[in-house]
Amino acid sequence: MWWTWPFLPALVLLSELSVVRVQTAPCQTCRKLTESFITGLERTANKNFGGGNTAWEEEKLAKYARSETRLLEIVEAACEKTDFECNGLLEQIEDQVETWWFHRQQEAPDLFEWLCIEELRLCCPPGRFGPDCKECPSGPGGVCGGLGRCEGEGTRLGDGECVCDPGYSGNLCQSCADGYYREKSSNESAGACAACYHSCKKCSGPQDYKCLDCKPGWILHDNKCVDIDECGTELARCPSNTYCHNVEGSYECRGCDQACVGCMGSGPARCKKCARGYRLKGAKCLDVDECSERAIACPGLNEACINEEGSFHCDCADGYIRRDSICVENKPPAGPEKGLFDDMTDDEVLVLQQMFFGVVICALATLAAKGDMVFTAIFIGGVAAMAGYWLTEKGDYMLDGFLKGR
Repeated sequence: MWWTWPFLPALVLLSELSVVRVQTAPCQTCRKLTESFITGLERTANKNFGGGNTAWEEEKLAKYARSETRLLEIVEAACEKTDFECNGLLEQIEDQVETWWFHRQQEAPDLFEWLCIEELRLCCPPGRFGPDCKECPSGPGGVCGGLGRCEGEGTRLGDGECVCDPGYSGNLCQSCADGYYREKSSNESAGACAACYHSCKKCSGPQDYKCLDCKPGWILHDNKCVDIDECGTELARCPSNTYCHNVEGSYECRGCDQACVGCMGSGPARCKKCARGYRLKGAKCLDVDECSERAIACPGLNEACINEEGSFHCDCADGYIRRDSICVENKPPAGPEKGLFDDMTDDEVLVLQQMFFGVVICALATLAAKGDMVFTAIFIGGVAAMAGYWLTEKGDYMLDGFLKGR
């Protein structure tokens, strides 16, 4: 192999493909590859080896224009890295590309024709199609009369039939299709095909009164195509609980109103029969208010009746929620239990603290009186703490409150 590129590992599986696979590759892939190759030729046309002594290099290494160095540059840029079809084909035809580059450029300058048509037989020349490159149908204006395209033209695929442009039909697209007429030409050549009036299948001109035949859903009357009202005849076929609605050239089946069982048109006034939950009042099927007409529409405890179109439903009354199919009072969830001192004021807590300290001091004084040095020390400390407390801002606050009668 005379070239490598960074994305070669991604093509390892493709290297096992046979020549048969090449024969079935898309013509478009080969065309795209050769076009990219030609672009590379143009891009490198004015380059050289890029060394310090170009004259010596060209003398010893051959001209850059036909060198393997230039070929490698072109090949490396011929396919996008993500284009696996192009890269797969390029890997399989390296010998053919090398042959053309070194030996066939002069006699076969058109790379696409030599490679894709003659060597690989993936494509056909213009105006030909199929495995054997048969000639496409041709007329006075060229392939398909110049008014269509040959199916598979330029490839080894297709059946060669003409796919005509809009308004044309026939084997060579020389006739006007349904809904078109031949315009008069100022010279001897055939005029173009122009559109008839929208309801005409065949016509002699674009006006509505020049119809010769009508499209389905229309009937010819005095050279005009008149809409057939299928809904007023036996032509319409609509399923149950729908009605026929006429439109130009056809009809539609539309759904009946929900108040109806069968209908002759839209709305509750066109019902054949009223649906359950509705009652005929005058000419219309109107909703029955079950909540007001029934003595006990909702027998459940604490339930309320709610009327709706064509029916009703039972829901819990305001202030109640449904639990286990029963409506119970919607009580707010109980809060956390209050602590022992939650309802006491700050002053009451302060007094309670003083009483507690008093009890502790008395107990320590009793133990200190018995001569226990440890408890004596604790007693003295407690007395000092109490004295300090009464001298703090808290003590001032309590004294101020006492003087004010709190």
